[in-house]
Amino acid sequence: MKAPKLLHWHARKAGVPVERAEALWRKALREATADTGWVGTSEFWGAAEARFLELLAEEQSTLCTPHVESFMRTQHRMGLMPLLAAEQMFSAMSANWQRFCNRMNKAA
Repeated sequence: MKAPKLLHWHARKAGVPVERAEALWRKALREATADTGWVGTSEFWGAAEARFLELLAEEQSTLCTPHVESFMRTQHRMGLMPLLAAEQMFSAMSANWQRFCNRMNKAA
């Protein structure tokens, strides 16, 4: 049977390789077939998907991959702070300069 279209998304979300997720999907299909006794019914697909998500959660808990995504986002924002501060400073200087020039033109 073909794997569901969301299998790659679930695998990436759990941090599991796609090949391993496909093996877990096949295992979930076998267990759903044994549980329901019928193939292709809505009960079968519901049981297969529920078991797949359980197996994927179990597999995710066995992985020891560090979660560095939030750390990298924080570091990116911290790296941009000096640039954002400089941009704000130059905007304020430009606005002040424009006000100064407008006052000089009105006075003349």
